[in-house]
Amino acid sequence: VREVYERGVDAVIVQDLGLTQIVKRVAPHLEVHASTQQSITDYDGAAFAAERSGASRVVLGRELSTDELETVTRQADRLGGGVETEAFVHGALCVSYSGQCFSSEAWGGRSANRGQCAQACRLPYGLIDNGELKHLEDMTYLLSPQDLCGLDHVGKLVRGGVSCLKIEGRLKDASYVA
Repeated sequence: VREVYERGVDAVIVQDLGLTQIVKRVAPHLEVHASTQQSITDYDGAAFAAERSGASRVVLGRELSTDELETVTRQADRLGGGVETEAFVHGALCVSYSGQCFSSEAWGGRSANRGQCAQACRLPYGLIDNGELKHLEDMTYLLSPQDLCGLDHVGKLVRGGVSCLKIEGRLKDASYVA
């Protein structure tokens, strides 16, 4: 932590509350941004991250609507010193809340919460009702909420006070985020 701070990094995105304590002790001037993996979806979550980890920014869950993002942003701004909000505008959606998906771990031994999602929700499945397989034609992706494309909502998010817009990029190549 000290080394990255000394090299000029101005903030770290952190999921683990224990790590935030280490960051604050080792590099007290390094900003902490609370990761989407902290499942922050409301004012209470933002307040907890600000008070417990000293987060100056919270990455809000991508499952929130634009109205919910605006509401949390307005409320978070009233926290001591103001807490910035960051919102996803592009990337994969999960059937679970951000930071709470354990299907990949259970199914394939890979932790989605550590950037290793096996994307079990993006696979085709059959629907069995009373022992009978239902023919769904092209609707076999029962658990996939598709992808988030918030380009049409950028203006509203900016007017609503969201400080930072986020494009999913972990484990993606340059052509994905371009």
